[in-house]
This record gives sequence, structure tokens and C-alpha cells, in this order.
Amino acid sequence: MIRGALLIALAALLWATTGIVAKSLFTGTELQAITLAFLRLATALPFFWLLMRREQQQLRNADANAPGSSLRQLNLRSLVPLAALGLFQAIYQGSYLLAVDLTGAGIATLIALCLPPVLVVILAAPLLGEKPGLVTIIALITAVIGTTMLVLSDMGTSGTLRLAGILMALLAALVYTGFTLTSRYSSTGTSVFTTAFICFFTAALILLPVVVLSGGFEGIQELELRHWLMVAFIGIVPTCIGYVSFFAGMKTTPATLSSIIVTLEPLFVALLAWIFLEEVLGPIGIAGALILTAAVIVASRYGGKPGVAPKDDTQTSA
Repeated sequence: MIRGALLIALAALLWATTGIVAKSLFTGTELQAITLAFLRLATALPFFWLLMRREQQQLRNADANAPGSSLRQLNLRSLVPLAALGLFQAIYQGSYLLAVDLTGAGIATLIALCLPPVLVVILAAPLLGEKPGLVTIIALITAVIGTTMLVLSDMGTSGTLRLAGILMALLAALVYTGFTLTSRYSSTGTSVFTTAFICFFTAALILLPVVVLSGGFEGIQELELRHWLMVAFIGIVPTCIGYVSFFAGMKTTPATLSSIIVTLEPLFVALLAWIFLEEVLGPIGIAGALILTAAVIVASRYGGKPGVAPKDDTQTSA
């Protein structure tokens, strides 16, 4: 179990590098956030296709009639929720990276990734006909307090309210909540990397016309080799290797524990942003980050229907 926990922590650390490298790209180039979102997906697609083919072969070897063992076996009922996941993924990628560009890697990630677990617990209650328990309500209030402290800290360090960036981070959090709820409550029976490939492929198809119409490809030829290496890094290391590490760790790690370990990602981002980008949260921001993280852990561990233990399920970074 220790090896599995370390692999999940490694995945969280790799995911955390996305915002750091993206902010460096935005600072040093004219690359648009929506363009980087598309390039990230396009770079990752060949790797997820290979992982999907390998997964399908393993499933065929185990059972030729296994659900999701071939793309040809997918029907409309299976494809609709996968397409919805792709739509959520497209909006999330664009809004999150735009939030990083408009604010900072640390605060954008803390808001975009720490709020969804709490929102999922809140929204899952009415969707399942349950009433939120006292712990759930306290976790929500705590998360709002932590987020408010982060915004106040950002105002203090930047000297202004970077409202557009905050709103983009909140949009990313809401979209990620929809992504998580859809993936959790739509039982498609599709295997892991088949789901990932279809989701990322759909998201790339959605983003492509947006990038073209917005002129996102203009000036892209001016990117230097080091910039392309940074784009490749985002597409391969946190996106592909991060997911592989996470799912490898999940094989031997309880889902509840893994969901708590994943909450290290925003804290990793804040630490890396402080080291490499000189982004300082300040005392209020640090306190807000800790409060928000505590709310996530409580919601992940104890949230849900009163008196019922949480399901063994977890949420991965998008």
C-alpha cells in the first residue's frame, strides 16, 4: 500500500507542474490559454490511444466479450456520457489555463481543484435524494471561507482584485464538478483508458474550431524550441505519466486514502509557484489554503449521507 500511496503522491506532484509550466509559457510568449489547452490534449492523445489499445488487448485476452473491450462495442448510450465528459474537459482546460494566465498558478489551482470535491458532496445529495448532513454543511462553509481568504490574499499581493482570473477559476471549479458527477454517476462500463481517450479526443475536437476562430494559431510559429518542449512536457508528463501513476497506485490503495492524497496537488502547486514563480500567498492566503484543503479532506472522508460511510471512489485531476 505504501508503494501505491507514493505513486498517487507522485501523480499529484506531476499534475501540479501543469500550472507552473503554463504560467511560464504565458509570461514568456504570446501563446493563448485556449491554444495551450488544445495543444495539451493533442499531445496527449497518441499516448492515450496506445494505452487504450493495450488495455483493449488485455481485456480481449481475459474475456472477448468484456464490456468496453473494443470501440466498436460502444453504443449510443455509452457514447453520450463520454461526449459530455469531453465537453466538460474542453471547458475546464480552457478556463483553468486562462485563470492561471490572468491570476497565478497557485491561487487558480487552489480554487479550481479544492472547491469541486466539496461541491460534489453538496450536489450529489439532491441528485441522490439525500439531505446534506451537518458535516457536509460545515465543509461547504469552511470551503467558502478558505476561498474568500485566498481572494483577499491575492488582492493584497497583487494590489488589485483580479476578478476575471478568479471568475475563470470558479468556472473551472464548477465545470470540474460537473465532470466528476457525470463520470461518477453515469455507469457506462467503459474501461479506464478507453474513457480517457474518447474524452480527450472529444475535448480536442471541441477546442479546435474555437482556437481557429479566435486566431489562437496566429504567431504559433514564433515559439522557440524550449517553448515547444514546455508544451510537450505539459502534454506528456502531468497528463499521461501522471494518470498512469495514479491508476497504478489506485490498484493497491484504498480509494478514500487516495482521494485525500490527491488533495496534495494544490498545495504542491502553491509551493512550486512560490519557488519558481515567486508567487507569495501571504499569511492570509496560506491560512485560507490550509482551511480549504481541510474542507476537502473532511468532505472526501466524511461527506455524504448522514450515518453512511463514503463510497470507495475518488476523483482525479483533469
